[in-house]
Amino acid sequence: MTVKLFARLRDLAGTGELIREVAAPATVQTVWNSLTAEMPSLVKYEGTMSVAVNAEYARMAAAVHDGDEVAFLPPVSGG
Repeated sequence: MTVKLFARLRDLAGTGELIREVAAPATVQTVWNSLTAEMPSLVKYEGTMSVAVNAEYARMAAAVHDGDEVAFLPPVSGG
């Protein structure tokens, strides 16, 4: 599956797009856990970010499948 990271998450990861393989059954949380295991600096954004699966807003418990696109978007600030 394709994982997209935006804004500060992209900066911390050093890339805006990753390819991930996760064993079924998998959820958005499974994908997030695999990312934070490799990049602990992302952990502080859990609970404050938005998530989308295939361009539709989703929850961390949403099921994901091979070929899906999962996007993590940190909170937006500014004026």
